[in-house]
Amino acid sequence: MPPPIVTAAVVIIGNEILSGRTQDTNLRDIANTIGAWGIRAMEARVVPDTEPAIVATVNELRVRHNYVFTTGGIGSTHDDITAECIAKAFGVNLIEHPTIAALIRNYPAPPEVITVALRMALVPEGAGLIENLAGGPPGFYVGNVYVLAGIPSVMRAMLGSLATKLTGGAVVQSRSVTAYVSEPAIAEPLRRLQANCPNVEIGSYPFFKEGRIGVTLVARGTEANLLTETTEKIKSMLVGMGAMPTE
Repeated sequence: MPPPIVTAAVVIIGNEILSGRTQDTNLRDIANTIGAWGIRAMEARVVPDTEPAIVATVNELRVRHNYVFTTGGIGSTHDDITAECIAKAFGVNLIEHPTIAALIRNYPAPPEVITVALRMALVPEGAGLIENLAGGPPGFYVGNVYVLAGIPSVMRAMLGSLATKLTGGAVVQSRSVTAYVSEPAIAEPLRRLQANCPNVEIGSYPFFKEGRIGVTLVARGTEANLLTETTEKIKSMLVGMGAMPTE
């Protein structure tokens, strides 16, 4: 039997993303990382720091995918409400986790700072912890929802700790073929080719470089032999149109 298809959704939480003040890179990093584990990012949402949006989005996506990854909103300020929203989504209480609290109480900081920082020790009851390889407070997970920091370097440190803890499926591989040809010119031949290769996804990505129009065709699939066959068909199609394809 072929390996199973394992899917995920990514929820980017933060008003600063929606305002344009901060450019998100977490979606890219999560998709690339989990893709190598055989987990396909199939949906992504950007939601504000509001309880109704976070709760509704998480509850919608966690029943549709094997995994949901959230980033953002687990700090110590008033707008860091992700933990309480996840607790509400699962219908459980928000509690202080002793392991996180002990870590924070060991910080060399004034008591008033520690008191505020302890907000980061609040997690939904029954949550497991996600190790933070950067050394700070961990993230947490409830069911299939994994809650990561919004700061990219910290998010990557948390995500990296999950490498051997999540179950993936078939890993998607890709092959690229580039040629100086216009996308409209290949639209119909490409449609026919895709219809004849249903188990390989073919994407078309036009570009303009050094005054010339071109296109990169990317074949994606889980079976190496089918990818090779499809790539050869793409090259043959382009040669037949008088183009010079390169991989």
